[in-house]
Amino acid sequence: MNRQLNAIFTIAYRDFVKFLRDRSRIIATFIFPFIFIAVLGGSLQSNLGKQLGYDFLLFTFIGVLAQTLFQSTAAGIISLVEDRENDFSQEMFVSPISRYSIILGKILGESLVSITQVIGIVFMGILIGVHFDPQSLFALAPFVLVICAFGGAFGVLVLANLSSQRAANQVFPFLILPQFFLAGIFNPIKELPFYLLILSRIAPLTYAVDFMRAVYYWGKPEYSKVVLFNPVLDFAVMTGMFVVFLLLGTFLFVRNERNR
Repeated sequence: MNRQLNAIFTIAYRDFVKFLRDRSRIIATFIFPFIFIAVLGGSLQSNLGKQLGYDFLLFTFIGVLAQTLFQSTAAGIISLVEDRENDFSQEMFVSPISRYSIILGKILGESLVSITQVIGIVFMGILIGVHFDPQSLFALAPFVLVICAFGGAFGVLVLANLSSQRAANQVFPFLILPQFFLAGIFNPIKELPFYLLILSRIAPLTYAVDFMRAVYYWGKPEYSKVVLFNPVLDFAVMTGMFVVFLLLGTFLFVRNERNR
């Protein structure tokens, strides 16, 4: 048991240190949220805010927090493709530790990275004038790891079906970028054409974003305008997807490693 825990924390520590040493990734961490929140959210707030009846900049801000936690953790898990090409994953997989410990270590490490990014985004939100309720924002803290774990499990499933870094660079954006719109990160999705509604309901990011907004807006007058589902339903769907993604993804990844 101690060996497995040591392996999990060692892998997590390695990923966190890699992030702190990667200046380009740190810079990109704040550039894209700034574009989404300040530029896109701010412009739509000016044009749609009064018609919608709620602060659209804040709406976008909460959505970007959930998106960052989900996407960053998923992308970090997919970095195992790079490790595989450098034969680092082979060294891990021949060591006497559980395959699930390796995956959990990656999820934990990338969760720490995502949380660090979100803290930075919160400070950036203060600088650009996002008017959020500190108490409601603090209430999100216990649920941050839920979103990270969910994104990590999604990343494991995607990883299991990738053969190279080139494939990862092509496939992952194709899978994640449409979810930005389908999940309603910076656009209301209360009413959609039936074909987009179906895609929205099967997009994992939809439930992560809606769950975070449900927690933040709980008890506020605009709750019904910005939240799609009961948070219990969001949590149940994420839990079910997490189990399927993690078990199936880990099984396929381990099988593919053995066949290399």
